[in-house]
Amino acid sequence: DPPAQGSLLYLDALGAAFPRALARRGTALLHWSPGCPRAPAGWPLPTLYCTPAAAAVPPSRAAALRLQLLFALRQRALHVLEAGLAAELHDALVTLRTEWPRLAQELELGRLSPQPGLPEELREQLQALLSPAAARAAELRAECARGFEGIVLRLWPRLEVVVVRTMYGTERLYCDSLRQADCQGLPFYCPFYQAAGALLGVNLWPAEPAPRFVLCPDWAFCEFLPCLASKESRTVLLDELWEGREYGLVVTAQPGEYRCRTGEVLKVIGFHKQCPVVEPVRRESQTLSVRGESIPEEQFCQSLCHTLSLWPGAHLIDYVCVESSLLGDSSGPCAPHYEVFMELQGLRDLSEVQRYKLDQCLQEDFPIYKSFRFKGSIGPLRLHLVRPRSFTQLREALGSPVPMPRVLHEEQLLQLIQGAVIS
Repeated sequence: DPPAQGSLLYLDALGAAFPRALARRGTALLHWSPGCPRAPAGWPLPTLYCTPAAAAVPPSRAAALRLQLLFALRQRALHVLEAGLAAELHDALVTLRTEWPRLAQELELGRLSPQPGLPEELREQLQALLSPAAARAAELRAECARGFEGIVLRLWPRLEVVVVRTMYGTERLYCDSLRQADCQGLPFYCPFYQAAGALLGVNLWPAEPAPRFVLCPDWAFCEFLPCLASKESRTVLLDELWEGREYGLVVTAQPGEYRCRTGEVLKVIGFHKQCPVVEPVRRESQTLSVRGESIPEEQFCQSLCHTLSLWPGAHLIDYVCVESSLLGDSSGPCAPHYEVFMELQGLRDLSEVQRYKLDQCLQEDFPIYKSFRFKGSIGPLRLHLVRPRSFTQLREALGSPVPMPRVLHEEQLLQLIQGAVIS
């Protein structure tokens, strides 16, 4: 059974790298999975958690993460913080920043306050699991009053590691933000590689900063489509992979899904006991392309971060992109173009010169984009600033715990982020 094998391999690797991490009730879970009170397949045994299973039940993502945070705060002697997605841990810690006085009061009194998205029956069920924790409430107040840099290790001084399901691709932005601020001094570990609803690989190197995964041959049937460097159009199998090459992933794992192209591109970086070791490179569905220019999400992000370095005081919180075709008539008569929605900290507005700087950086980084811009077949990029916590609301609207899309393809999500524009 792949989930059981994955759990055992994960627990063995985690225990070897961080011996105290497997202490009973030494793990706090921050993950919302609608209709499922536990973490995804391949996650460890429930006895590790200090988090009540019912805390994941609320129909609201925000309510579930807040409850899980509250129960984690009661347990000072945590060794592991575990999140389904880095974005979930990020949003839970944003809740800590904004609601710590009320959280401290609930800890002190041992009483849950009513909150949106939390049914009264469930509130009473969880209330029975709380008891007053005055000393912990006092510690929470004292540490939050000092500020939030390194707050995670100050609140849980025995923490050894942060475990997240995904820390590559779109989730890398949240991991980097957490490492630099709230989670300073803590290693991050991404134990599993999953695609097309199947568990495909495990990370046996928890102490390494960049995740890499051994593909396990018996967990699903995988084929690999060689990328640009090769002229081959046929798929190859596990024993035909070459180190240093990139491949599109094709999976047969779920009933009724035969040879499913996942849209994920992997790079083979070595072998472990003859099994390929890979790192995820990009998601093809998150490529920007209005004229066939094909700008991958991670390279767009690099251009965006370079642009931000030219705006003194600006700190990127989050962003999404939209191809103008999704805008319909609202895009006007101009040529196809990109629209970018950003949440910034440190800047309240941008000049036209600053806004145009991102378009200039893209032209410098992508000659094909520059040529289309020069010919006028791609119009200038439009940049919008959105109000704080807009992306938290966007993640809530996604409706399930999936990595944040960097290129929106759904009108409902587009309308939500358009409604948050402030500049």
